Amino acid sequence: FVSYQVEILDWKTKKQLCFLDKVEPNATIREIRLMFHKLYPQWYPARQSIKLDPKGKSLRDEEILQHLPVGTTATLYFKDLGPQIGWTTVFLIEYTGPLFIYFLFYFRMPFVYGLDERFTSSPHPVVNLACICHSFHYIKRLIETVFVHRFSHGTMPLRNIVKNCLYYWGFAAWLAYYINHPLYTPPSYGKKQINFAVIMFLLCEAGNFSIHVALSDLRRNGSKTRKIPYPTKNPFTWLFFFVSCPNYTYEVGTWISFTIMTQCVPVGLFTLLCFIQMTIWAKDKHCTYLREFKDYPSLRMPIIPFLL
Repeated sequence: FVSYQVEILDWKTKKQLCFLDKVEPNATIREIRLMFHKLYPQWYPARQSIKLDPKGKSLRDEEILQHLPVGTTATLYFKDLGPQIGWTTVFLIEYTGPLFIYFLFYFRMPFVYGLDERFTSSPHPVVNLACICHSFHYIKRLIETVFVHRFSHGTMPLRNIVKNCLYYWGFAAWLAYYINHPLYTPPSYGKKQINFAVIMFLLCEAGNFSIHVALSDLRRNGSKTRKIPYPTKNPFTWLFFFVSCPNYTYEVGTWISFTIMTQCVPVGLFTLLCFIQMTIWAKDKHCTYLREFKDYPSLRMPIIPFLL
């Protein structure tokens, strides 16, 4: 076989960092990352972005050298992504925070509402119900992180964890402060509104979990190759007929129901921000599906059936 020579340059300065000789044509980008790591131990594979073009997209681990648009002397570009942290660790940190932060307000710790209100309970049953639902949501997320999720990207930049934690932990504190406040007033339509919201909440949580399991099953053998998700026998997955990211649809539904249940403005604002962010993610995923699969179902929208 014809062996390849791989030249790796710094993406910014174009300075040659290394020259790999006699590389097998069927070598993957992952294998090239490992070769590069041997020469530069400080840049472990997860920290490396290897590109064909300095301003282009990072090559995936499974891409094969001879299938890339390069000659037998290939020029690749390296970018340092900075210190990385595993996605499982990221999610465990992000989701554990809101769980415990909420309890500080629910149990009315002395430094929250003042000494007069410490360790008192709310006279409104909906406050207890909101705590149960909020806790259930984040416990479910933690369980999914450990037992269900399979990540296509193993890590994310360490610097992002601070931003993500500020978002999740900060909003958890804001919501909890108002829902558990001594002056909190229950929803206008009483039990009917609360019962409707609880049913909606549980259905959306079940739907979200079902979608995560369906997506996980696509990568049961450990493959990182992207596949088209399709509905299964589980009715909650039938939303795949109409949207590309039903997990986001159900997630937004969960927070809409929590907003209805608590009738609290900060919860509504958090739900709106969630919807905006998840719509951005859903559109990005939808475009990726359309780009990678010519036979992708034409009826699907990113997040809202027939609309968005």
